[in-house]
Amino acid sequence: MIRLEGRGDYAEDSVCRHCQEHAPTIRCADCFLQELYCPSCTVERHRCLPLHRLQRWNGNYFERITLKSLGLRIQLGHRIGDTCCNPHRAFNDDFIIIDSTGIHEVGLDFCACGTMQTHVKQLLRSRLFPATVTDPKTAATFGVLEQYHLLSFESKASAFEFYQALARLSNNTGMDPPKDRYPTFLRVVHEWRILKLLKRFARGHCPDGVVTTEPGQCTVLCPACPHPGKNLPENWENASLDKRWLYALFVGIDANFRLKRKLVSSDIVDPGVSKGWSYFVEEKAYKSYLEDNKDRNQERSTCASHNTVNMADTKKSRGLAATGVGTVDCARHNMKLRNAVGDLQKGEKYINMDYLFFSAMKHHDVIVLNISYDIACQWSKHLWSRMSKLPSAFHLDHDNKQVNFLIPKFHLPAHIEPCQIDFSFNFSRHVGRTDGEAPERGWANINPIASSTKEMGPGSRRDTLDDHFGDWNWKRVVQLGRLTARKLANAVEQKADHQRELLELESCLQAQDISEWRIDIEAWELDRMQPNPFKVRVAPETQAAIRLELARIEAAELESGTNVSLHAEVPPSVLINSAIDLEDQQRRLSHEIAALGAHATDHQLAKVQLHANTLRRKVDGWQEIQLLYMPFVSRLRANEDCARSSTDATPAVEAINLWLPSAVGPDTQCPTQLHRFEWMLRYAQANDALKDIRNLLRLRSHLYKFKDNNIVGQAANTRARSTINKTDVKVSMAAERYEVARAALTALAQILDEGPAWQDIFKPLNRNRDLKSLKDMWEKETEGTRHLSWIWKTPGVAEDASVGLHDALRIEWCKARARAMRWEEEVDLLKEEQRRVIAFLDWQADWWWCQRQGRDSEHLDDCLREGLKAYAERQASLRRALSAQFQALWTTPTLPAATSIDTATFTV
Repeated sequence: MIRLEGRGDYAEDSVCRHCQEHAPTIRCADCFLQELYCPSCTVERHRCLPLHRLQRWNGNYFERITLKSLGLRIQLGHRIGDTCCNPHRAFNDDFIIIDSTGIHEVGLDFCACGTMQTHVKQLLRSRLFPATVTDPKTAATFGVLEQYHLLSFESKASAFEFYQALARLSNNTGMDPPKDRYPTFLRVVHEWRILKLLKRFARGHCPDGVVTTEPGQCTVLCPACPHPGKNLPENWENASLDKRWLYALFVGIDANFRLKRKLVSSDIVDPGVSKGWSYFVEEKAYKSYLEDNKDRNQERSTCASHNTVNMADTKKSRGLAATGVGTVDCARHNMKLRNAVGDLQKGEKYINMDYLFFSAMKHHDVIVLNISYDIACQWSKHLWSRMSKLPSAFHLDHDNKQVNFLIPKFHLPAHIEPCQIDFSFNFSRHVGRTDGEAPERGWANINPIASSTKEMGPGSRRDTLDDHFGDWNWKRVVQLGRLTARKLANAVEQKADHQRELLELESCLQAQDISEWRIDIEAWELDRMQPNPFKVRVAPETQAAIRLELARIEAAELESGTNVSLHAEVPPSVLINSAIDLEDQQRRLSHEIAALGAHATDHQLAKVQLHANTLRRKVDGWQEIQLLYMPFVSRLRANEDCARSSTDATPAVEAINLWLPSAVGPDTQCPTQLHRFEWMLRYAQANDALKDIRNLLRLRSHLYKFKDNNIVGQAANTRARSTINKTDVKVSMAAERYEVARAALTALAQILDEGPAWQDIFKPLNRNRDLKSLKDMWEKETEGTRHLSWIWKTPGVAEDASVGLHDALRIEWCKARARAMRWEEEVDLLKEEQRRVIAFLDWQADWWWCQRQGRDSEHLDDCLREGLKAYAERQASLRRALSAQFQALWTTPTLPAATSIDTATFTV
């Protein structure tokens, strides 16, 4: 690198090797070789490369010099080497060309002879995009526009960042910066996006031109979704009920509050070019509808107090023209639908989302419609009555359609239990393994551009986002081949696994039970008003319920005169129940002491000491009464005292062994009644602990999601983290309570000769594997793949284990059946989608082929006519190549590891 700062291998050259006359002092930084030439030879060699950067040797080092200063003139309107008889210099002879190598000031001449075209046409035919249509002084090369266009899609780099890089590439010293053309570059990029959009959707092939472009016409459609007349078989609408679901459309609705826009500019100043041509709705009609319905009240949530519903009008909007966007996506293939995106003015209000949903649906005429929305349980209420207030063109003939409302799988645990079953993808027929979370995945791609689009005017922002959505859809299209192949291979394997698991489960069950359960679940699938087969029907017994039952038993014994209580106020059941409560207090005190740390304050120490003193008084009082029922415990305590050395201090109150019946062993003379009472209470304690663990894990999942979506700033994040830490401590304490209860049950089962049935309900708890938050579990071990921790699948059971197990088996059989059916449906859906993709690409290839003659009736020059034909045939060839590649992938027995599609040969 240092050697190249000098003349290198050409230091000894005294004359130019090309002309053999002048001294070689000029070299080109962009040519492949660094050979030195004289100025006149350099100009001659760069007539075809007028945007290369030159350096001149001044005797000591190389300094920057331009081709313009050496006399090079760029002549437009003629072939290179030809001379124009009447050249016309650009305005003020300071024409600026923005290229990927920098910002160049060039000498440019327009043709003004008899064959001349307009200045704009002369620039465009030289692959230079003019900044204005009258006396242009600036242009950008097609190359730099294409480069930035793709770079903005992949890296989300802003136009400002890209332009500054070009400026520094031209001069990085700051002493002689190039002329500022950043506002011009912004305008050129905006126009480039629009023209490329119109070109890609054959608007240049249309005889009527751009003005007849219809809403949603410039959209990259999902080839795998059903499109009547394009990729559905004949008479598909008359298909039998067992096949009609294969032609269903899956849509996902969501909002994104990161794509906000500041209150800058206006629709009058920056109206944009696209008028609902792509993904955004037509703005004027949308704003008019919102204005007419702005006073409509939104009903409150009857589910889990969803902020999306209850706080739709309270979203902070100060200084913002749009708080975000709402969208409707293809829920299976993660693509934006036509006219399905619109700005939000406050929160996720029904009037916004209704308009966007019905705007998207007017382009789709299907019979079965599956709608995924994280608040579907609330939004679906009164939807059809709200539809009547929309324009008639948006009305959906829902009476002749099957419309299913579902909640995305990740969002489902935040809903109440009835919604978790009624709106579950896992338990709904004919949805395959769809999860409904497609919009969330798309946000990860588009969110990085929010930092630049929030500063744009309304029209520029809509056009820019439309362009990005279109690129996202196109990338999804070219990835469908490998993606669908991998999904199908996995689905076939999972289908076999889950069908085998279902058969294994059924082999352990009574045929009569299975027959009854099948009747119940099929009735529920047809009519959701029937009893829900996934719902627990045996209520879990709690400690409070057991206490009440024991109190009633003792009351009956007192009435009959058979009560053997040795204490007037503390019967045996209360004795055992009190001991279990004391154990809980000991554990809480241990956690308080562990949380003190090395530098606890006097106030903290005093608080803990007061708790310890109170607990010791309770333990001392309980131990005195215990001796009435379990006198042999005095010997066990004496043995403990002897085991400790004389110098050992009295054990801390939280470490005192209470010697419950489960701890004294089978060789003591402990009454069987006490063993039975502890068994019942420990059984209920284990149930309560599991319930607490499940509730706390769901709470923690909600806290994490709320923190990620709503908490901003260090102070607020610290408080949120503190709340989550407190929840983690509670989870740990509940887990410890369960482990103690199960250990006691294990000991008591041997004494009471209990069967192994209880162990199928209360399994060993692995804290690392089982105590996972819902978020982690849904990402790795979902209900659909049947690897959830057992704590999420164990229903509450009664004291009679056979009844509880029967209920648990019924629910597990229903879930196993649902899993097997979903995977079977997924295989069928993927095969149908593969067929639809090929049919769509073939239809699209034929459509492009027909565009060749789109303007044959017009009087066009041969060059333009050839260009129209060439572009149409190239697009048709591209679709046929994609179709052939996909078919080859889908007929290959084995698939390679996941890789991205090589799109280099698929330029549009």
